[in-house]
Amino acid sequence: MASLSDFHARSIDGEQVNLGDYSGRVVLVVNTASQCGFTPQYQGLQELHDAYADRGFSVLGFPCDQFGGQEPGNESEIAAFCERNYGVSFPLFAKVEVNGAGAHPLFAWLRSERGGLLGNRIKWNFTKFLVDHRGRVVKRYGPTTAPAKIAADIESALQRTADEAA
Repeated sequence: MASLSDFHARSIDGEQVNLGDYSGRVVLVVNTASQCGFTPQYQGLQELHDAYADRGFSVLGFPCDQFGGQEPGNESEIAAFCERNYGVSFPLFAKVEVNGAGAHPLFAWLRSERGGLLGNRIKWNFTKFLVDHRGRVVKRYGPTTAPAKIAADIESALQRTADEAA
């Protein structure tokens, strides 16, 4: 059975990242875009990251240009936009495709683990997947779900992690 640890992705700075580095952490994987109506969610994502990082939580942002061309910039432009406008300090990765034949393997797996209203396709930017400390997908959230509404599920996942460690 696959888990988050089975995947690699290129960081926004071009470095290859073993997602196994997040083993033992609760992770929220999000496909993002800089010119989307949901772009202000970057602020809420950063707030979640700040609130829970010291308890073993990370947001992982994956820019995607598959929906309305809303992420037209290159990686350095995306990183600068996120830092300048939202103070993003959580890990960002290189642009990926999330649907279709060119979908990044991570997103093909996430979609297969938790389908949405359109089957397993991702409907738009800012679809979110909550992954537990064992690397299993526990929940999927649509683009309209504000990051603050995910806090209780993050708390629960972090508590399960703490309970298992005790």
